[in-house]
Amino acid sequence: MDYRFDRSEPQLASRAVSGSPEIELMTQADVQAAFCATLVDEWVRCGIAHAVVCPGSRSTPLALAIAAEPRMKLHVRLDERSAGFSALGIGMATGAPAVVVVTSGTAAAELHAAVVEADLAGVPLVVCTADRPPELRSVGAPQTIDQIRLFGGAVRWFDDPGVPADGARSSWRSLACRAVAESRGDPAAPGPVHLNLAFREPLVGSAVVGGVDAGRPDGAPWHQVLSGDAELTQAWIGALVDGGPLDPARRGVVVAGEGCGEPVGVLDAARALGWPVLADPRSGLRADDPLVIATADGLVRVPEFAEAHRPEVVLRFGARWASKVVAQFLAEGDQVVVEPTGRWSDPERTADHLVRCRPEALCRGLAHHLAGRTPPDPGWLESWTTGEATARQVLAEELALGAGSGEPALAFHLWRALPAGVDLMVSSSMPIRDLEAFGLPRQDPPRVFSNRGANGIDGVVSTGLGVALAKGPTVVLVGDLAFLHDVSALVGPVADRPPLIIVVADNGGGGIFSFLPQADTLDERSFEQLFGTPQQQDVARVAAGFGWPVEVIDATTASGLTGFDEAVSRLVSTGGAGVLHVLLPDREANVAEHRRLHQAVADALGGAAG
Repeated sequence: MDYRFDRSEPQLASRAVSGSPEIELMTQADVQAAFCATLVDEWVRCGIAHAVVCPGSRSTPLALAIAAEPRMKLHVRLDERSAGFSALGIGMATGAPAVVVVTSGTAAAELHAAVVEADLAGVPLVVCTADRPPELRSVGAPQTIDQIRLFGGAVRWFDDPGVPADGARSSWRSLACRAVAESRGDPAAPGPVHLNLAFREPLVGSAVVGGVDAGRPDGAPWHQVLSGDAELTQAWIGALVDGGPLDPARRGVVVAGEGCGEPVGVLDAARALGWPVLADPRSGLRADDPLVIATADGLVRVPEFAEAHRPEVVLRFGARWASKVVAQFLAEGDQVVVEPTGRWSDPERTADHLVRCRPEALCRGLAHHLAGRTPPDPGWLESWTTGEATARQVLAEELALGAGSGEPALAFHLWRALPAGVDLMVSSSMPIRDLEAFGLPRQDPPRVFSNRGANGIDGVVSTGLGVALAKGPTVVLVGDLAFLHDVSALVGPVADRPPLIIVVADNGGGGIFSFLPQADTLDERSFEQLFGTPQQQDVARVAAGFGWPVEVIDATTASGLTGFDEAVSRLVSTGGAGVLHVLLPDREANVAEHRRLHQAVADALGGAAG
């Protein structure tokens, strides 16, 4: 049946469309009903068998969904405090969390004592408090209190997903499954989690009209969470490998980012699986090894290559690539995410398996379990390495001194010119993306740092300053805006300056925005005012004004980046501090240069850049 979502009349009940009696409008009430039915179905898949529900109006959508689920036992209690402790007792007796559901206001506050006990006693518990929608909060609406993080630090995890929306339905099963996984406490101790669920009136809708999306096949949970280095027995590894998600018979790739563990271990595991390693610069794996794929950003832009090399499974160690095209390419495969810290590193909410253990332990286990076996599909790895060799050759030729003078060439040459033992701090905007795309493997790759936690440009130079203070010679690659944003990093006594070289890629504004839709949809004046934001301050004069030695390389001239490699080596070898101000072609030329390089790779592979 074809359903339509009528956003203009969110209060209407389901009704037939004029002239099409078989089609019904999907109202906000139906979306809420579908959301709740999805949560309940996923909870059953995750092993929840009991729900304790208190009467109340705002919690109606979830209460009705639980009552309609025959696989879950419903227990109705009048008093919320008693309900919370009853759910606690179920978790204590079974080892599996129960769901407790209450309406908004003081009903939610009544659960606090049971939540505290669940926290300190280590008992799994899923607490669901209904809430008013945002427009009814802080305006004196009845039965409305501040329920955001109501239970403070007593819960293992809290989420306030907002009023259910049709456009967010891909996140619903992940939300439900994560609540159970977090309450089970892997790798921490079990305990309570809190979902604060806002609903709009009317509160009674049809889950059938709303549409409940199918979950994993065979009733499996949306996420499988495996936890603990102590559990890495050969039987445990065997379940992953022999007919499991990491079976070498499947076409897979290993993705390595910051925090991936020991490079040798990752390579040993990948070699045993017969899979390529897509290694970003922060992984420490951008070395000249046959397994390493450094040009993935360019390769997967070629539709023919991408289609032929789409993986069935992705084994991810550490942080994700910054490249959006790489992320989109990898998203369709079954995801196995290795995360030792217990963080939930799955922004797409598609991870089939979350393995919470040290990467080194899993890599050793895989290499040991597969020792002596020959990967069943050697052509899979060979086709990747052939494409990699082609892309490397093309980029090396296109970015050689005298050939390239833009930002890709700057990243290419800086990466190549850094002496061994010198650390590299890279700004989190275009510089890290250019380093990913154009930093080709070398024998002794430097350590790379980047503020990719929040992905902002704030404090980039200061962070590099901290690296240099702690570890010694460091080079920072930063854009002109990020440099000016953090100009206070230049303040301080000359005697206290560590060995820090700041390479400023100056293209006259925010270069990354020229790659976004805003550049094509806005008029030039509006785009420059709001996004390009070129500054009048001269980077070289600003740096010199703070007493820093400055050298200028004008890459907009015929000589391009000639002398850049030598300048970097010379500045680093002096052991002092300084600024290398690189004047680059404008932002429009930078976009054209990226496209030219992607097309050159595509031409060599016999395709067209996408």
